[in-house]
Amino acid sequence: MAFTLRQLQFFIAAAEQGSVTGAARVLSISQSSVTEAIRALEDDLGVTLFERHARGLMITHLGSQFLRHAQQILADVSNARRAFRDQPEQEGGRLALGVTSLVAGYVLSDILARFRRAHPKIELSVIEDSGEYLQHLLIGGELDVAVLLTSSVKDRMALQVETLLVSPYRLWLPLGHPLGQSDAIALDQLADEPIIQLMVDEIEESMRELMMAMAVKPRIAFRTRSVEALRSLVATGAGLAILPGMVYRPWSLEGDRIEIRDVSGDLPTVQVGLAWRRGAPLGQPARNFIRVAQSTLPGR
Repeated sequence: MAFTLRQLQFFIAAAEQGSVTGAARVLSISQSSVTEAIRALEDDLGVTLFERHARGLMITHLGSQFLRHAQQILADVSNARRAFRDQPEQEGGRLALGVTSLVAGYVLSDILARFRRAHPKIELSVIEDSGEYLQHLLIGGELDVAVLLTSSVKDRMALQVETLLVSPYRLWLPLGHPLGQSDAIALDQLADEPIIQLMVDEIEESMRELMMAMAVKPRIAFRTRSVEALRSLVATGAGLAILPGMVYRPWSLEGDRIEIRDVSGDLPTVQVGLAWRRGAPLGQPARNFIRVAQSTLPGR
């Protein structure tokens, strides 16, 4: 029996995630469905695609070869669909857009406002999810473009990436804090300060690596996935935070003031931009969106 496109999607997800559990999670399906799809593919091809280990899956040499074919097959299918979707006589068209949660709250609204004014007839669908899952959807042809943290894009061979905004990390502190008397703060000055950590996108991992590299580890007082909760906690003196400048607002929801200061030292940056599948023909709606985003975001 010939393999199906769905089996190819499940196989690619398992290869990217390195485990059945991870593939099932990003696809929002059961682990048994992934396992059955991989087993059916191996039976049909007559080869072993993965070596099974206690910690997950390791793709074999033949599996790696088949992975390239599987990605190309899905790309060809997506191109065939776009060939009919993007006929010149269509005045409007459709755009499938992906966005990560942090970008959705602080970058996307301006882009969408301009895009809708310039192209009101384009039917727009937007999905918000993790950067990793959006990359999976782009490669599979289920999204046209994604707005995300480009510094987290892993598969640069499969995806075309354009960074439009680079945002450095800044120190957030409440009004009247002693450290606010300086224009720039050294990292070692934070050793005795309670830190509030944001657990969103790649910010969590970036801050963990930064703090591990510090000679004296700061004390994590609170972890949250809500930028607004973090803003309120900082404003009321519960702790300090190191966050990208692009998400800074001077007031909490309760009306308390927040200040920011530069941090001296080797800090990472957050890079925001666009990603789309490399080598795939972009429809006119997608090209229009890219142009609008390029003209909207500063720091190009």
